[in-house]
Amino acid sequence: MAVFQFVYNVLWGDLITIPLPGGSALGLSLLVLILIPSGIYFTVRTRFLPFRLFPEMLKIATEKKNLSLKGSISGVQALIISTATRVGMGNLVGVVAAISAGGAGAVFWMWVTALLGSSTAFAEATLAQLYKEKDPLYGGYRGGPAYYIHHFFVKEDKPRRYSVIAVLFALSGLICWCGISQVIGNSVSSAFENAFQIPPLYTTIILVLVAAVIVLRKNATVKVLDVIVPIMAGFYFLITLFIIIKNFGLLPSVFQRIFAEAFGLRQAVAGGFGAVLMNGAKRGLFSNEAGSGSAPCAAAAADISHPAKEGLLQAFGVFIDTIVICSCSAMIMLLTPEGLTDGLQGMDLLQAAMQHHLGTFGVIFIAVILWLFSFSTFIGILFYARPNVAYLFGDNWISQTLYKLLALVMLFVGGLVAYTFVWDLGDVGVGLMTVFNMIALIPLSKKAMDSLKEYESALK
Repeated sequence: MAVFQFVYNVLWGDLITIPLPGGSALGLSLLVLILIPSGIYFTVRTRFLPFRLFPEMLKIATEKKNLSLKGSISGVQALIISTATRVGMGNLVGVVAAISAGGAGAVFWMWVTALLGSSTAFAEATLAQLYKEKDPLYGGYRGGPAYYIHHFFVKEDKPRRYSVIAVLFALSGLICWCGISQVIGNSVSSAFENAFQIPPLYTTIILVLVAAVIVLRKNATVKVLDVIVPIMAGFYFLITLFIIIKNFGLLPSVFQRIFAEAFGLRQAVAGGFGAVLMNGAKRGLFSNEAGSGSAPCAAAAADISHPAKEGLLQAFGVFIDTIVICSCSAMIMLLTPEGLTDGLQGMDLLQAAMQHHLGTFGVIFIAVILWLFSFSTFIGILFYARPNVAYLFGDNWISQTLYKLLALVMLFVGGLVAYTFVWDLGDVGVGLMTVFNMIALIPLSKKAMDSLKEYESALK
């Protein structure tokens, strides 16, 4: 436990503290020190890709499927899988926590982090495409950071079965996704108990059974997510739009509050500018996952005409996650009178806000939408696990099935009991994934930039 806590503090704790005027301080964690400069670096190298090529992202997202390999998935389907895992509890409870701790200004820094993260997401997804392999078990393609890290460290003239850093990345991913499975189970059972007074045991049994039917079938994952993700994201956006229109007169004051608190012009909860910036940045990084290496596990599976196209689609995925969905949660929160949510935290706070806006329907809606967000995340992370299990244990159904069963057990346990230690496994896992991913991503990024230049030349 002591070693685990040390690793957690190194990754997420304040590694450097910068004093600020007014008595507050800016604490920088290792992950922030890695991801924010990397985001700036990739944004400059791609010549501000999120702004410059946004119309091209929309165009690619609406293209017709053109699959060349049996069992493969389209670029848009890979985007749907990565969106399923990005759009999860972080967009609901996580945004609430960021605003509670850092004030409304945290929203602005979430937006900034997402725009920087888009370029990082482009680089890692493009590399995943460049180093993908055919998948002998599931059909189609597979890949991700474990595979491009392997190619970076293992030279062609000296082939080896494993690369140490690639193994560490794959193990970190599998640990992270097991931890997240338990968090999902607990969040869903808690939300349904609050909304419908259903005992956690019943909710958890149904959740695990439905999940098992999908994940234990060979290729049901993509078909299910193709249906769930657009519906859940669309309904959440429409409900938020209704709430915004209903409270249209409050919008100017909400945006004024966001920008004023973003730069410390108004003292925010929990310590001023430093808390505002770091809560927004950390939540943005954790939510959109850019740089963590998780989304490339889906991006590599895409059967698409050019690697840069999948990179642009994954950059668009960061926009959907943070600029659209996280902003929806922020608006629901910030359009609620502050007195109604005093003393509340997490899911209770969000349900209280929805009850204010939509009455009992709001509480039921947020419980159902959390179920969909969480369920799709669980299915998505097991898709991510496929290439990493294959890298570690080879191409066999036994290892693939055993990991799925382990994740289902964690989902069940999480629905009944909240173990803080296992919850933190998710944070430590994603932190270690980011560190190992970045070791290869930055040196290999020239290949991603060359692919972008090639694609833009073809467009011209």
